[in-house]
Amino acid sequence: MEKKQYNVVDIFCGCGGLSYGFEEAGYKVVLGVDFDDAALKSFEMNHKDAKGMKLDLFDLANISYISEYLESHKYSMDVLVGGPPCQGFSLAGPRAKEDKRNRLYEAMVKIAEIFQPKCVVLENVPGLIQLHNGYGAKRIIEDFSNLGYTIVPKILYAPDYGVPQTRRRVFFVGLLKSFWPFEFPRPLLSEKDYITCEQAIGDLPPLENGYGDEVQDYIMAPQSDFQKMIREGSTHLYNHIGSIPSEKTVKFLSMIPEGKNYKALPKEYEGLYKYHEALTRYHSKKPSPTINTCHRSHFHYKWNRIPTVRESARLQTFPDKFIFYGNKAQQYKQVGNAVPPLLAKIIAKQLLFYLNSNNDPSKKI
Repeated sequence: MEKKQYNVVDIFCGCGGLSYGFEEAGYKVVLGVDFDDAALKSFEMNHKDAKGMKLDLFDLANISYISEYLESHKYSMDVLVGGPPCQGFSLAGPRAKEDKRNRLYEAMVKIAEIFQPKCVVLENVPGLIQLHNGYGAKRIIEDFSNLGYTIVPKILYAPDYGVPQTRRRVFFVGLLKSFWPFEFPRPLLSEKDYITCEQAIGDLPPLENGYGDEVQDYIMAPQSDFQKMIREGSTHLYNHIGSIPSEKTVKFLSMIPEGKNYKALPKEYEGLYKYHEALTRYHSKKPSPTINTCHRSHFHYKWNRIPTVRESARLQTFPDKFIFYGNKAQQYKQVGNAVPPLLAKIIAKQLLFYLNSNNDPSKKI
């Protein structure tokens, strides 16, 4: 008997890293909702038949447009996924408990109340659990529990799952109480086997003396299993455009060994930089630091330039066939805000055991 293909709706989708992972795991992504035009174009161009819908979800009345679209196309909503902005709980920015963006997740709660999807997956910063006595996490768990979901949070460390980046994010996975409570997939790798920057991006054109073209050829065969995986289905390189830093930046970068930052500069330059991630050079034999939306503080492990959008996308596990749209700043923002598709795929595949089990005790994980 053929197993059902489950429909996914992605709220605050950005370019769609989270839902792309679900698509790769065999789900059907039918709709992505965001307020960013460039991100929505990237979403639509990379998600088979999914619709990208521009909506302001500060106004919960706009959820009616989601209802109209799903009803007109006769789509159910089996799985609701999203990464609502919660900047007030981020360790990287102002920690404002009452930041109104923290409340955007309420749109996901309202959507879950209306459509009663079988499963809800919400991704966010670990601060939701770590700050304000876990206020954010408690509120999310309470709100979804009131709708009949058993919701389980867990902070996942991306390198454990094959992502070449030291990213930590909390995932909330909620299943209707008719299903077994979700158990997160166990780590796949130990520290000695983590995918490194060199294994992820070492085959890409260096661009050390120029900017690169919009479309480029590969200059060598894949040098690692990761590169083979990430290049599957792609014949050319996109979004690999370099930029030349100022003479001052190049001068200082040339003094910084891989894996170090501005603190490695000679003493006469002490105090020149105060931002704790300034002039951070990747280490070729380790995963990268967390990819963020600000693309001026991290630098290639070998070349004196910032990573390109494609290099950042590789470190986020976007395949090379996934093309980003908009200007370069918009592309960097899309990559930095995304959930690594490989991590999303691993969670999505684990979730299939629950959705397909019909709660047969013999199939419980």
